[in-house]
Amino acid sequence: MQNKITEDSKIVVRNGEDFRLKKYKPAYSAGYLDEKAIKASLENYKEEIAKLQDKLFAQGKHSILLVLQAIDASGKDSCIKHVLSGINPQGCNVTAFKQPTAEEINHDFLWRTYKALPAKGIIGVFNRSYYEEVLVTKVHPEFILKQNIPSINRIENIDEKFWNNRYRAINEMERHLVKSGTIIIKLFLNMSKDEQRVRFLERTNDPSKKWKFNFGDLKERKLWNTYQKVYEDMIQNTSTKHAPWHIIPADNQWVSRAIVGDILLETLQALKLTYPDLTSEALKLLEQGRNELKAETLKNIK
Repeated sequence: MQNKITEDSKIVVRNGEDFRLKKYKPAYSAGYLDEKAIKASLENYKEEIAKLQDKLFAQGKHSILLVLQAIDASGKDSCIKHVLSGINPQGCNVTAFKQPTAEEINHDFLWRTYKALPAKGIIGVFNRSYYEEVLVTKVHPEFILKQNIPSINRIENIDEKFWNNRYRAINEMERHLVKSGTIIIKLFLNMSKDEQRVRFLERTNDPSKKWKFNFGDLKERKLWNTYQKVYEDMIQNTSTKHAPWHIIPADNQWVSRAIVGDILLETLQALKLTYPDLTSEALKLLEQGRNELKAETLKNIK
């Protein structure tokens, strides 16, 4: 299955859809049959993505923003690594959004986003993102109190209107970015609770992954159902026509990587990228330079 993923009704969340995560199966294969075929498809994607990214960089009219959100251990890091490993590092940057710093807390909740946005010609990746401000903060509203927002003095002040205003601010920002030439690809890696347990256990046993284990993740795991509801609210309120959410089945990491690669490739292909045409003056200088270099070569031979 190539270049059909973004039309797959089992992955794309339609604008205004009554969204429920249970409709989207974490083990969905999206037509990929075995790991060997998946890896082969991904290698093809990577090669084509690299070629198109070179044109994206040269043209300098658009940027791509990949937004990855997911429950812990869903494979965000490995997905980024496998899908983007063939890209010229000059044309790609990855930002991991951690706990806000003191400086970031002293600004509005979208401020640190703008500092990390990709420039024209660049593919930017947000490993977690501004969406944490309607996810983890909604599960732990006490974090909002640290942001010193006027009229928000108690948790009781953080009502539905507050969250709707945040959804609206995010949608308006994304609309502005899209109009300015940024294509936003929003990806939710949808992993089952059983698979998360398997991966957490793997971290406790595998010497190369023990460093990733964080006991605090188990505390958050106990809030699984709460997080699922918060993700549903976020996706339903922010999946728009200009920036829809894609629900990526993540129980099989090779499937999720291939789907993400397919989505990125199709997005780049849709831009119909070409290398920029030279002006008549630039063409004259190019010809002049060619002639000078040829003359220099002939002079050296003589």
